[in-house]
Parts: sequence; C-alpha cells; structure tokens
Amino acid sequence: MPGLIGKKIGMTSVFSADGKNVPCTVVEVGPCVVTQIKTVEKDGYDALQLGFEDKKEKHTTQAEMGHFKKAGVTPKRHLAEFNGFAQEYNLGDQITVELFTEKDFVDVVGTSKGKGFQGVVKRHGFGGVQQSTHGQHNRLRAPGSIGACSYPAKVFKGMRMAGRLGGDSVTVQNLQVLKVIPENNLLVIKGSLPGAKGSIVIVNK
Repeated sequence: MPGLIGKKIGMTSVFSADGKNVPCTVVEVGPCVVTQIKTVEKDGYDALQLGFEDKKEKHTTQAEMGHFKKAGVTPKRHLAEFNGFAQEYNLGDQITVELFTEKDFVDVVGTSKGKGFQGVVKRHGFGGVQQSTHGQHNRLRAPGSIGACSYPAKVFKGMRMAGRLGGDSVTVQNLQVLKVIPENNLLVIKGSLPGAKGSIVIVNK
C-alpha cells in the first residue's frame, strides 16, 4: 500500500465540529525521495524505495553512497519500500505529505517504547499479591509454577515469564487523518501512535 516515512513529533488535542476534545498525534511526514524503483522483471515485484532525512557522507558506507549516487540523491538516514502508488515516479522524485488528505484512514507502524527487563505483573498482567494460586506463597509478584511436574518434564516455548518489555514493532490500524499541514509537512492523526517523541514511523494509506 502507498505510504511515507515520518517522525513522531508529539501529542496534542483538537476540538471537533461538535465540540468534543479529540486527542491526536502530530507526525512530520516526508518529504520522501525515490531512491530505487523495483519492477517485476528485475526484482519479482513492484515497489518504490523511499528515503527520509539527510545524513552526512562521512556516516555513509561506500555501498550506500553508490546506491544514492545512482538515484541522484543525497544520502538518506531511513529507507522503506511501498507499493500501490496511483501515479508513476522516477528516481529522485519527491513525495510530500500531500499524498494524504483529511478524513483518510491510515495504518501506522512504529517501535514501542523500551521499558527494560520487567517482571510478569507488569509484562503480562499477572495478579501478583492478590492471587494465591499456581504455587504462589509469600513472594508477592513472583510468577509461581511454570510447568508440569513429571510429564512432559520441560517448560513449553512461549511460557509467559519475566523479560524485556517494549522495543517491538507495533502496527495501529484505521486511524483517521484530522488535518494535513503541507507547508510544514505535518499530519495530525487521531489517537496515539507507538514510540517515543522523535521516533521514526511508517504511515500507510
């Protein structure tokens, strides 16, 4: 599906026509530059590779420099592929936030905030001190029993235990575009998006 790469700016709220206060997220979307055109004949599928945000040449590998020079663009920090655009684009073309219009519905992909190593109460919503089942005794927030006793004598994969929380790719679907501000490359999207302020997100139509 067509879309663009953007950066999460932060949250705010706007008033709707009927006077309701609607929470929303401001995202700087584009402008993105076409860095590669993939075709069925050469690559097996149709897609556009888009680049977002400039980066210095000294921070770019030689292989990346060759890739960007072939496209005739400056080195880009973030790359992503999209397909299904209504019109054809050439290498070096810019695609701006005007790809979106008000009342559009979008899917947003981002990386959730990392929260470090967490226990089962915070990570999986275990009952903690209120529960006294599954071998729970006097350890308050401990997980209790994690497997069978004799057969099978193992812990199954996927058992909910303590571990790192967050830092995962999260997709939020069907969010409405409340406002498009083309002069500042901004989208105002209803609701919340995954990730911290300044994190990179992908906005799909």
